[in-house]
Amino acid sequence: MPVIDARHLTAISETALLTLHQRAAEAARPDGIIEDPLAIALRDSLGYDYRHFGRTHQATALRAVAFDNATGRYLQMQPRATVVALAEGLQTSFWRLDNGEMNWLSVDLEPIVRLRQQLLPPSDRLRHLAQSAFDYSWMDQVDPANGVLITAEGLFQYLKRDAVLDLIATCAARFPGGQLIFDSVPRFLSWYSQRRGIKLSKEYTAPPMPFSLTADRYDELRAIRGIRAVHELEMPAGRGKVLSRAAALVYRTRSLQRFRAPTNVIEFG
Repeated sequence: MPVIDARHLTAISETALLTLHQRAAEAARPDGIIEDPLAIALRDSLGYDYRHFGRTHQATALRAVAFDNATGRYLQMQPRATVVALAEGLQTSFWRLDNGEMNWLSVDLEPIVRLRQQLLPPSDRLRHLAQSAFDYSWMDQVDPANGVLITAEGLFQYLKRDAVLDLIATCAARFPGGQLIFDSVPRFLSWYSQRRGIKLSKEYTAPPMPFSLTADRYDELRAIRGIRAVHELEMPAGRGKVLSRAAALVYRTRSLQRFRAPTNVIEFG
C-alpha cells in the first residue's frame, strides 16, 4: 500500500485513526484477541504519529469482536443480506466477515470514504456513500429483500440523544425484520467526557460523548414504534484470565447494568 498522509482527519473523524490503531496493535500481538492483518497494513499505510493517542488496549478489539459475532449470526440466518455500516471509519469488518454472498454499504463522510477507496481492496459487493448517516437518503440505496443489518460501531455516543433516537425510529420504520447493532456508554462516562474530558495522552483528548444508554434503560427503545426486541450482547473473552473473569462477572450481574458500556442489538418488528 502507498503511504498517504492522514493528518487532515480531525474531531470525530480522527477517532477512526484511534480505533484502527488500537485494533491493529491488538491484531499484531501473538496473543491478540482479533485476527485482522488488513488493519495492520492499513494502519501502516497512513502517515500519522499514532503515539499521539497514548497507550494501546484491547477494549476496541473486544468491541469489534462483539460486532463481528453478532453480524456473523445474522448472516448465518440471512447470508445474502445487506449490511449497512454507518460511519464505520477505517474498519475492516467487511473482509473479516465476507461470506461471498452478502452486500455491504459503507456510509461515511467524504474524507474517510476517500481513504477507504484509496487503500482498501475493492469488491463488487462493497459500495461507499460519502454522506452523513443523518442524510437519510442512504436508505433509498438499500434493497431489503434479503435482510438488512445496520451497524453503528463507535458512533452514537458522539451524537445528541434526539438525533440518535430519531435515526433508530426511522430505521425501524423503513426496515421491518432487520436489526441494528450499536455500542453505547454509561451515563457517568458521558458526563465525565463532557465536563472534564477523557485524556488518552498529553496530546490527545477524546471528543465528548453526549449520548449514553445502558441495559437498564432499554424500555426507552422498546417504546419506539417498530422495535420488537432489544438485548445486550455478551462481552467476548478477552486477553488475561483476571480481566476476562472480572468482565464476565460484571456482564452477568444485573445490578451493574447501569455501569456497563454495552453493545446492543435492536430487532425491528
